[in-house]
Amino acid sequence: MCKNVLEIKHYSKIYSDNKKAVDDISLNVKSGEIHAFIGHNGAGKTTTIRAVVGVMDFGKGEIFIDGHSVKAEPVKCKSLTAYIPDNPDLYEYITGIQYLNYICDMFSVSKKDREEQIQKLAELFKITDSLGDLISSYSHGMKQKLALIGAFIHKPKLLVFDEPFVGLDPEAAFHLKNLMKEACQNGSAIFFSTHVLEVAEKICDTVSIIKSGHLIANGTMEEIKGHHSLEDVFMGVVENDEKI
Repeated sequence: MCKNVLEIKHYSKIYSDNKKAVDDISLNVKSGEIHAFIGHNGAGKTTTIRAVVGVMDFGKGEIFIDGHSVKAEPVKCKSLTAYIPDNPDLYEYITGIQYLNYICDMFSVSKKDREEQIQKLAELFKITDSLGDLISSYSHGMKQKLALIGAFIHKPKLLVFDEPFVGLDPEAAFHLKNLMKEACQNGSAIFFSTHVLEVAEKICDTVSIIKSGHLIANGTMEEIKGHHSLEDVFMGVVENDEKI
């Protein structure tokens, strides 16, 4: 039986003006699973993701990563996690290779492993020749690729992505999908938001739909979409107040 890598239990986020951004959601992502977290803009996706990775505090509920509490063991949880926000904010005035070595140093990646991984992933995303350049010279797509290499390079237990396909060319998106599958085959779990529902439908094992801070659907991809497309199901629940 696969172990839960991510457990969200009765998580809520209430802002200082008493606005409830997320209201009592619970879900699990197991080892080997790719989980799509979908919803309209402002539904609570990014708020939840930021709580999972420990960059936003929360008062109600618990979040566990590989059995460790995000509240009680934040450093341990961060050591098990890779996170890419929807607009990666990288260090502009270091080179690409300096950034990757910095990530490897933080996560104690050995010299041998980092050399192998950097070579493999940089060639895959076709940025090998740019690793010696300052990140400030990179295009948005190149920065996204560099951030992705930094996420996969230390082989985390949990990868958390907020709109990871934005800014990627079709070839890079293809390689990202394969890397996600490969990571899960090696025991990791992936929790990501996306508006590209066709991609989610093809690669995800499980899916949650959030609307106005409430989880309105959660289960395997087949359970949620049935004989319909994920896009049809999503439009039904967010526009017509259908429930699953």
